[in-house]
This record gives sequence, structure tokens and C-alpha cells, in this order.
Amino acid sequence: MAYQRVKPPKLSDVIMGQLEAMILEGTLKPGQKLPPERELAKEFEVSRPSLREAMQKLAAKGLLVSRQGGGTYVSEDLGGSFSDPLLELFRTHPEAQYDLLEFRHALEGVTAYYAALRSTSADREAIRKCYRTLEGYHATKEFEKEVAADVDFHLSIAAATHNMVLLHMMRALFRLLQQHIGDNLQNIYPKVDYRKKIHEQHQVLMDAICDGDPERARKAAHDHLVYVEEALLEQGRENTRLERSLRRSDLSR
Repeated sequence: MAYQRVKPPKLSDVIMGQLEAMILEGTLKPGQKLPPERELAKEFEVSRPSLREAMQKLAAKGLLVSRQGGGTYVSEDLGGSFSDPLLELFRTHPEAQYDLLEFRHALEGVTAYYAALRSTSADREAIRKCYRTLEGYHATKEFEKEVAADVDFHLSIAAATHNMVLLHMMRALFRLLQQHIGDNLQNIYPKVDYRKKIHEQHQVLMDAICDGDPERARKAAHDHLVYVEEALLEQGRENTRLERSLRRSDLSR
């Protein structure tokens, strides 16, 4: 019987594998700056040349980038499957908004389910922290910050699934999701009762996840998106009625 020679892995490849795992699991996020080389080598307990070689390999793969003025960052292009022209099409075509809501039903329902099933105490605290931030901006009516906090809240739930595909799918949709949430809130937030109801639904979702109840969490995600869709439809009907009234007013002059 012939045996193949077992070669010990090269140290730089081991370091590269660890950094890749950290990117996959979301510990290192797109656009995040890595610690200085000296500090990172100390953390890994490796030599700086081995670390440098690993980072060069990751840069060649497009996972890391060096920026002018110093510093190495995780590439911001990771999972960037939606180009700006496509984002603009989603924004300007109303029917696409409802297609996106339908997609969010599927994606966020399963995300909420697995977050409730698998989240650790640290995950749940991260979700609560995002909710408190969202709650603060909701109370002070800082619209743009509230939209960003809304997205962070949903992404914290995705991270709690411990499913790398789900997490990066949500990350890939980050810009699209932020635009979508912003457009939705811009349309329905002038009405206080809509704002209050949506904020309450976020808490129901958070509580179901933190209670470890997958089915209740999935239902909470579904109910939240159904309400948003109904609110958008009602707002559309109101806008149509207003336009008709204005046309009648113009004709009667």
C-alpha cells in the first residue's frame, strides 16, 4: 500500500484560514479596519512575516484591501451583488417594492426562526442593544439614524442565526434593504399610529427571539412585514384620493 507524505500546513496558510473564518462568521465585517500588524501578530502568536504573507494572499483573493494613508481593511465589496443601477430600478418602480417585501417575508421569517433557535446570551444582548438604539432614535424622531438603526437591528438578528449564508445574504442586501426601509418609513411615518405600531412590532420580534420561541419569532417577522405592506397600500390609496381631489379642484376653478 502506498502512503502519501503528510505535509505540515504552512503557517501563513493557517493564519489565512483563521482570518477567512472570521470574515465568514461575521466577526470581521465588510469595511472593518484590521488591527495594526504588530498587534495582530501578537494576538495570533505568530511572526510578522508569516502574518504579512497571509494578508497578502487574502488581498490577492480580494478579501482585504490596503488604503492610502495606512491600514488594512476587509473589502467593502464582499457580497455586493446589487449594483447602483439596479438599486435605482428598485427605488423607482413601485411594483418592485412589493416584490422586495415578499422576498423579505421568506428571508426574515427563516432568519427570525433560527435566531430564536440558536442565539447565545451574547447574541441576545447584541439584539437588545440594537433595539435600545433604535428606540432612542424613534423617540427623538431622528429619521435617518432611525433607518440605519432599523437595518442594524435586523442584521443583529441575522448574526444570531449562526448561519453564514443567511448572514451574508442579509449583508449583501444591506444597501438595498436600507433604501427600502427608508422609502417605506418615509411614506408611512408621518402618521404617528403607524410609527408606534411598527416600533411595537420590533419589540414583539425581539422578545420572541430572546425567549427562544422560533415559531413565535417567525410569526412576528411575518406580521411585521404584512403590516408594512398594508400600511403602504393604504398610503397609496390615500395619495390617489388626494390627487383626484386636487384634479377636481383644478377643474372647478
